[in-house]
Amino acid sequence: MAITSQPAMVRDYWPRYRRRALVITIFMQIAATIAIGSTLVAAGVLVPTPAFWVTIFAILATTLGVNILLATQLLIPLKNLTSALTHISGEPTVITPPSPNAQSFERDGFKPLLQLIYQLAAGDITATQAPAAAIATHATNFTTALDNAAIGFVIMNVQQQVSYANKKAPVHITPQGATVLDLLFEADDTLTAWLKDCEEHAVHAEHTWQRVANKIVGEDDRKIYDVVASYQKGSEAEVVISMFDRTATYQPEDDSLDFLAFAAHELRGPITVIRGYLDVLGDELGSQLSADQVQLMQRLVVSANRLGSYVNNILNASRYDRRHLKMHLAEDSIANIYSSISDDMQLRASSQNRLLAVHIPPDLPTVAADSASVGEVISNLIDNAVKYSNEGGAVDVTARADGDFVKVAVTDRGIGMPGNVISNLFHKFYRSHRSRETFAGTGIGLYICKAIIESHGGKIEVRSREGEGSAFEFSLPIYATVAAKLQAASGSNEELIRRQEGGWIKNHAMFRG
Repeated sequence: MAITSQPAMVRDYWPRYRRRALVITIFMQIAATIAIGSTLVAAGVLVPTPAFWVTIFAILATTLGVNILLATQLLIPLKNLTSALTHISGEPTVITPPSPNAQSFERDGFKPLLQLIYQLAAGDITATQAPAAAIATHATNFTTALDNAAIGFVIMNVQQQVSYANKKAPVHITPQGATVLDLLFEADDTLTAWLKDCEEHAVHAEHTWQRVANKIVGEDDRKIYDVVASYQKGSEAEVVISMFDRTATYQPEDDSLDFLAFAAHELRGPITVIRGYLDVLGDELGSQLSADQVQLMQRLVVSANRLGSYVNNILNASRYDRRHLKMHLAEDSIANIYSSISDDMQLRASSQNRLLAVHIPPDLPTVAADSASVGEVISNLIDNAVKYSNEGGAVDVTARADGDFVKVAVTDRGIGMPGNVISNLFHKFYRSHRSRETFAGTGIGLYICKAIIESHGGKIEVRSREGEGSAFEFSLPIYATVAAKLQAASGSNEELIRRQEGGWIKNHAMFRG
């Protein structure tokens, strides 16, 4: 049977060459030492006594160590070149590619060589260069074309500074003359974080963001973009950002939310009256109602409460878009917060023939919370779990301490979700195709859950597998860990949700490029 040899890999060159260089260095040092010692003995300069041989071997060990260290240092540029070529070749490797921005490469002059390799890989340099006049004309035509394009373009250099922006790009000039990119990214998926990850792990990468605005809701000349960023390590145009103006598509949804918020505010009064009368009727007529009538009353109560939740979601979504989701946090327990909604949750589950199991240890640390808002989060998550679980299915609510946070999880064993749905789940108005066809809803419940939890300084996450169910988990800071900040701010959550730079609320991180 013929033996099939493995194809040569770029990454294999460095270890082979290093071994060969070290073997040659060691052999040549030993040979030179033996030759010098033999010559001295043959010439009668030295007598081969034991002391002589000890001296020879000491000299050999010392010079051998020095030469191995020297050879290793001299081979570092070759190691970096091999690493860079391995990455641009696409071979699998765990070694981080060398960055041309490293200070050591600036000092020893290695940076231009490394940049050239990355530029050649990206196709930024051709074998022949056009005359200077032709290049200048081409650049002028290209700039004119970009300025006339309907898409915003921004180019950033290796220092991640804006080096070019066309007329459609949402930028402004600072008093110091720097061009600044104005885009509002979600805190857990910012351009800054993506670029940092690219610097550490990638040679080439692309990323897309949807519904990225340049201003908050209500400000003049607000635009909403779909943003695509492309990264090429070491290139003069290391980051290219394309911004597609989708204001005409997304703005009507925001306008609809404004109208809905106004309508919802007006509906709160009648809904409160309806819920009040249902409570009175339930108390006064409870003993006189038949089983079917009791069930009908329960469904009316559940529907009224759900309508109240929809109204609260719409109002909170409107406040969140305007950065008004500020609240006062106080010391409370998860068990106490849940107790305020437990009856309603059990009623919702039983009316849909679902089993709701709640396991919240009473001895958990207290948390910093606005109890009504956190109760709304738990209510939304349970309502979704009931809605998307199967007939007779179980919904579990659990809580546990984890470091400086208390984590609450709502788990169902229902229809679950595919990965492409999960990635968009917390976006405003997002509903999957199957969800729109099968279940009623507004598409802002989870968006508001995320807003509330992040406004507490926590996070919300989801794990799901299609056909097996979903698990939503959110965290709240333990009160003792943030008590000093809250007391200094009279209970306001602003100190928990502000970024260190710029003062923008964490929920909408402004990128200043």
